Amino acid sequence: MNYKASNKLQDLQYFGEYGGVNPSISDSSTYTFLSAKTMFDTFEGNTEGCYLYSRHSSPSNLYLGEALAALEGTETANVTASGMGAITAVILQLCDANDHLVSSRTIYGGTYAFMKNFLKRFNIGTSFVDITNLTAVEKAITPKTKMIYCEGVSNPLLEVADIKALSKLAKKFGIPLVVDNTFSPLTIAPGKLGADIIIHSLTKFINGTSDCVAGAVCGTKDFCLALKDVNNGAGMLLGSTLDSLRAASILKNMRTLHIRMKKHGENALYLAENFQKDGLRVVYPGLKSHPGHRVLKDQMNPEYGYGGLMTLDVGSLDRANALMEMLQDKKLGYLAVSLGFYKTLFSAPGTSTSSEILIEEQKAMGLGDGLIRFSIGLDNDIHRTYCTMKDCMVQLGILVSSTTVV
Repeated sequence: MNYKASNKLQDLQYFGEYGGVNPSISDSSTYTFLSAKTMFDTFEGNTEGCYLYSRHSSPSNLYLGEALAALEGTETANVTASGMGAITAVILQLCDANDHLVSSRTIYGGTYAFMKNFLKRFNIGTSFVDITNLTAVEKAITPKTKMIYCEGVSNPLLEVADIKALSKLAKKFGIPLVVDNTFSPLTIAPGKLGADIIIHSLTKFINGTSDCVAGAVCGTKDFCLALKDVNNGAGMLLGSTLDSLRAASILKNMRTLHIRMKKHGENALYLAENFQKDGLRVVYPGLKSHPGHRVLKDQMNPEYGYGGLMTLDVGSLDRANALMEMLQDKKLGYLAVSLGFYKTLFSAPGTSTSSEILIEEQKAMGLGDGLIRFSIGLDNDIHRTYCTMKDCMVQLGILVSSTTVV
């Protein structure tokens, strides 16, 4: 199913103003109208084919949005200045004061903080549940629930959401299923599995070069237009606008997404399988030992593998920090947050990207302080990478031998 999406993405043609193979970049904040009535109509929401102001949209953002819609198989897509810009706009568009939402307990720390802390200002409640437990999800739904929110593959524990089953549950209660697919573009197509709205942090795999911050909302035309409504659209009024230059850059990088995702997945699977043989506590959805392996295998496109993220638990934060520093010294990657870069990135999520989550809650969900999240890079010789990583672990006493973990 995603193979067709990749083809659609490759087949999109946007020629530049003078016949360039890349579309011209719209370097304007505002646009002229041939008549005053057209300007009025645009303010009233009749925006098809018209550009008003770049906070609303621009040709460059439209091109990128169409590419993302082709990727996810949705009617259309809006782009934003960050992944959080997309997430917050969607939630505030769907939820009014005194409403409620059900969310996975393991999600990006910024999303968690927004739901748990910021939404209290509007008396919007959030129930954080084990998204893999459908009974728990259903029990958490109330008459005031306006959405179910999850990540296709969760950050940082790599839990796998059964999107088909969650979609059936959402439809049973007449509420939308919102899926953040940042960790698994091309691997999973949430829209084809029943998700109503798909969110991305374009900063990560889709852009792939760690040089910008951006987000996206993929969905129906009605919903995406509602987000841009000048009177009550959360996307329009919160002002999370992506710059046209960045939109053009991301669009060009998307052309290699299918190649990059295959290599990220291939390398991650190789490392995960070998580290598991060595006796390390490794979590990767491509391993049969992963609780969500069968679910992901059922809903994934095997052409793109099981994704580029894996975790290792080395027992303590001191060990985690020492290993990451040594790996960086060996030029195997960077001690940095984010993911999807050509170079491997690693961090201890409990003290970084998930630090917004209370320590007690981290422990309850199984997020230990010795956990390292790896975004595996595009290494050409992954066996060499494995051997060097393994040698670092032996030097630090994490591995006593090839089959013994301390």
